[in-house]
Amino acid sequence: MVHAKGARIRVRGLQPAQVLAGLAGIAFLVVGIIGFSRTGFGNFAGHHDAGFWRFSGNPLMSLVRVVTGVVGLLLAFGSGRARTFGWLLFIGYGLLFVWGLMIDGLISTNPFANAGNPMDLGPADTWLHLGVAALGLLIAVLPARRAILLPEDETAGEPTVAEQRTDVIDRDRVDDEPRRRSFLRRDHKGRGPEVTREERPPGLAH
Repeated sequence: MVHAKGARIRVRGLQPAQVLAGLAGIAFLVVGIIGFSRTGFGNFAGHHDAGFWRFSGNPLMSLVRVVTGVVGLLLAFGSGRARTFGWLLFIGYGLLFVWGLMIDGLISTNPFANAGNPMDLGPADTWLHLGVAALGLLIAVLPARRAILLPEDETAGEPTVAEQRTDVIDRDRVDDEPRRRSFLRRDHKGRGPEVTREERPPGLAH
């Protein structure tokens, strides 16, 4: 491969991180809307018996999910932005996971005990948030597909890779030419000086 001067490595095409970020955004948006449809907007930060399958939730938690979905869809349009969304999921829902463990009493005393449980988090929500945090970490660290972009192809928008061209040399032909010249040289030397006049045997009269 020829390394052209000024060539740069750029991301190429739709990245896996963007796909996952978009799918996660759609999922959060759908779940948040379903949550609003089941709980309404009353008792915004209180407890609601109408949950979604095994997961509890109130309008505040549904709002958080809708906002997460919208942010995910907006950030899915770029490779770097999708990775930023992954880190946001990892940090934000990782904290919600730890807080849920504190609320459930599975780890040390909850430092936010005075705040109560404004998002109406239950045990199933806590472990769901662990899965979301893991998904965010995956989105953030997924490798990108890259390609070498040559300077003259930047305006075209399609990264190309330079290829090395090698001329084929006919070795038999190259080897024959020195032999041919050597043969001619030896033949020329073997002939001796060129005779310009006819030599007559000595003793013969004219």
